[in-house]
Amino acid sequence: MTAEAGGRRLPVHGLTVLYDARCPLCLHLRQWLMKQPQLVPLDLVPAASEEARRRFPGLDHAGTLDEITVIGDRGQIYRGTSAWIVCLWALAEHRPRSHWLTTPAGRPFARATVLAAAKYRSLTAPPCGDGDGVCTAGTVPGPED
Repeated sequence: MTAEAGGRRLPVHGLTVLYDARCPLCLHLRQWLMKQPQLVPLDLVPAASEEARRRFPGLDHAGTLDEITVIGDRGQIYRGTSAWIVCLWALAEHRPRSHWLTTPAGRPFARATVLAAAKYRSLTAPPCGDGDGVCTAGTVPGPED
């Protein structure tokens, strides 16, 4: 993966993964990602947390609770299916699979996987906020926080 800047391709040296700290599946995937050998360092931060808001003040933080969001060290923003693919791309053992998932044959599989995860998440994660439009999901500590 590379970022575009003034027509130049710039290598990605780090990725920040914003995950929903209230979601059992998200927490499981966070732990799994942390255990994988990484070619590109992944920094996992709870979505909509104070830390996420500090690092990325211009980001739609409510949206980061709706779907996985990954931010590259050059300002790239990946959401949904693309975010999952870039996470796999960062992992030593899964980079070849990530390349396949970007092909016309692989992309539908990636999308179906993300939709299945979203369905599971909707059944297991508590609702966000109390109807006042404010979500405190990012303030829930993860298992190692």
